[in-house]
Amino acid sequence: MMRHARIAPYMLLGISTLILAWSPPVMSTTQTPAYAVIAAQGNIEIRRYAPMIVAQVQVQGPRKEAINAGFRTLADYIFGNNALQAKVAMTAPVQQQPSDGGWAVSFVMPRAYTMDTLPRPNTPDIALEAVPETTWAVIRFSGTHSDENLGTHEAELRQHIESQGIGTTGPPKYAFYNPPWVLPWMRRNEIMMEVAAE
Repeated sequence: MMRHARIAPYMLLGISTLILAWSPPVMSTTQTPAYAVIAAQGNIEIRRYAPMIVAQVQVQGPRKEAINAGFRTLADYIFGNNALQAKVAMTAPVQQQPSDGGWAVSFVMPRAYTMDTLPRPNTPDIALEAVPETTWAVIRFSGTHSDENLGTHEAELRQHIESQGIGTTGPPKYAFYNPPWVLPWMRRNEIMMEVAAE
């Protein structure tokens, strides 16, 4: 007789929490990074982000497969696979950036935590990093996170940056605010380029 696979209680709780936290009616209550808009033109903004802490994992492979794998690893951490077996609230967005020939996938940690109070991950691949105040040029758009959609909007952002004479540093960062079951035209996606310090 086939036996049903057992799922750890914290994973059941985590999956339920993820569905609730990322469902469209509740999405507005999910914490997002704090920032101030310095300048705006259409769907492009220059934002100064407050200091934050991120949980980050390095993943190899194609972009779409990498973000899914990174998401699962980080979700496992915040749903209780940590030294305190404590749940950390889900935030948005999920971020992805080219790094070391692969991809850095990250969650921003809730602002109530410090590096001292965040539970330590049990998974050694996850790193907790304190990120100082930074400035980013950001384009916001809807639709899927297909390579074509990302490429179109990244080109638009780069054109704006060049036309404004804005210096940037590092590769682009992708930010996805919604789960895949949200209709494409209701999704919030962003591409970010870090503005170089003067």
